[in-house]
Amino acid sequence: MAVVNSAFRDPPQIILYAVLLFLFDWQLTLFVSLLLPISGFAISRVADRLKKKSIESQEKMADMISILDESLANVRIVKAFSMEVFEVSRFDSESSRLAQIMKKIQQRRILATPISEMFGVAAVAAILWFMGKNVIAGTGTMTPGGLLVYIALITQMMQPLKLFGQVFNSIQEGIGAGERVFRLLDTKPKVTEKPSAERIAGFSTVIRYEDISFKYETGSLVLKNVSFEITAGERVAIVGPSGSGKSTLVDLLPRFYDPIEGRITIDGVDIRDVTLDSLRGLMGIVSQETILFNDSVRNNVAYGRTDMPMERIVEAAKIANAHTFILELPEGYDTKIGDRGVKLSGGQRQRISLARAILKNPPILIFDEATSALDTESELLVQEAVERVLAGRTSIVIAHRLSTVQHSDRILVVDNGEIVEEGKHVDLLANWNGTYKRLYELQFQV
Repeated sequence: MAVVNSAFRDPPQIILYAVLLFLFDWQLTLFVSLLLPISGFAISRVADRLKKKSIESQEKMADMISILDESLANVRIVKAFSMEVFEVSRFDSESSRLAQIMKKIQQRRILATPISEMFGVAAVAAILWFMGKNVIAGTGTMTPGGLLVYIALITQMMQPLKLFGQVFNSIQEGIGAGERVFRLLDTKPKVTEKPSAERIAGFSTVIRYEDISFKYETGSLVLKNVSFEITAGERVAIVGPSGSGKSTLVDLLPRFYDPIEGRITIDGVDIRDVTLDSLRGLMGIVSQETILFNDSVRNNVAYGRTDMPMERIVEAAKIANAHTFILELPEGYDTKIGDRGVKLSGGQRQRISLARAILKNPPILIFDEATSALDTESELLVQEAVERVLAGRTSIVIAHRLSTVQHSDRILVVDNGEIVEEGKHVDLLANWNGTYKRLYELQFQV
């Protein structure tokens, strides 16, 4: 606030003093003004360096916070590998670098004041040299009293000039700090809606992938001319080796990415022609990495739907096999589950995530390796809930464990970005040289 006040208050004062000085003796004032460009150049150099150091400090601050966040989020791994000293050392190293940058910023801030004061001293010295000897000799147009008044005006103008220099430096420092933020805000999303995009009302017949190819910004093609379709009510599983493109294939449906070739349609409508919120509103997604918030169980299940009746939340939890363990929590559905759901087990977190998808009641359900990280008991509970949810509903299930997809209507086998096999579990096992048969034998040691 002080910077804003100074920015509006000081310039009028400087202009007023400058006008008075010109009216008093325009020739002398013009001579003194020759010092302004020198002072202005020096101050601008300091301000420019302040701006650069401010940008650097923001980057170092981000690095330091990132290290702190990683250490806290992965504290179990840190402890398991006895890396506490290493992580403290990393944090100390980054904080020391930040401290050095902040020290340099402070030094440059302090430097601005002497530069302004040096200009004032130089101006007074120039006046005394230029006019003092004439006044003493009695040959000048200015009287001794007039000279003292002139010097007093110059001295009075120095204070707002000095403050304005400090304000200028603060503004440059703020611009440097803000540039990084604005750069992020100005980043254009790669997936955007067309101006003519319309809402999609629902899903009733078929989802089609037509000659889909995709690659990330760097690297080779992840998907190569993939084509298949999913009819309404069909349960389709996608399996394959790690890195084969399974998750990428599914991520294209809610438009987390767009393919570089081909298109995806829902009921014949290109998904790029519909609004993102209406498209994603058709889908419920349960992923391997369970995302929960530091809030109550109730709010995590309802997520963003504050008007949701408690009866429906409980019903969704029952279907997800979560109701029993929720009632055993200290405050039931009002229990705070901690950051990322840290107070719950992996299986409990996954069932909360499943309940959230059930409550949304979407026509399309996507399970991305939802049980791969669970123990056997938790997997059975989640899988039992999944079986109930998937009955009669259009679903896409990505799985490493082939035991979870044996009852699918159709299984797509993806390898190296292509669909290499397609069919039911029994039919795929009959192909002795097939990828599915090989994966099955590896898992079950047949």
